[in-house]
Amino acid sequence: MPRPLGELEDAVMTRVWKWNRPVTVREVLEDLQQERSIAYTTVMTVLDNLHQKGWVRREAEGRAYRYEAVSTRAAYSAALMNDAWSQSDNPAAALVAFFGMMSEEQRVALRDAVRMVQGPEPQAAEPVERPPEPPRSEENPAGDGDGSER
Repeated sequence: MPRPLGELEDAVMTRVWKWNRPVTVREVLEDLQQERSIAYTTVMTVLDNLHQKGWVRREAEGRAYRYEAVSTRAAYSAALMNDAWSQSDNPAAALVAFFGMMSEEQRVALRDAVRMVQGPEPQAAEPVERPPEPPRSEENPAGDGDGSER
C-alpha cells in the first residue's frame, strides 16, 4: 500500500496530475516558484524519488527527463483510504465514523459511486399471468385437472 506523499512530493504530484502530460523538472520548478522559493536540484531530487517509488515514469529527452504519472490522483486517494481502513481493528466502526465526517455533497458522491460499482439495478419483471388453477376436490386433491389417471 502507498505511503502518504510528503508535502513537497504532493505539491509536485499535484502538478503532474493536473497537467496530465509528461513534464520536465524546469516546468514543475517554475510553477512551484510562484508559491515558494525552491531550487532546481530539490525538484529534480523529488521527481527522482517519485520515480524510484513508482509514482512516475520517466523518459529521456536530450539531457533531461520528462516525467509522467503512473496512476491518477483518484487511484492514489483510494489506495490511501483502503490502507487506512484495513489498519482499523473495527472496519465497520471506522466507516461509520468516516461517513459521519462527510458533507452531504460527499455522501451523494458516495451513493453514486456505490451505484456505479454495483452496476444497474435489475428491472422488475412484468408479472406473468398464469391460468387459473383447477379446483381441488376429494377425487383430485392435487387440483391437477379432472382427477382421471393418465
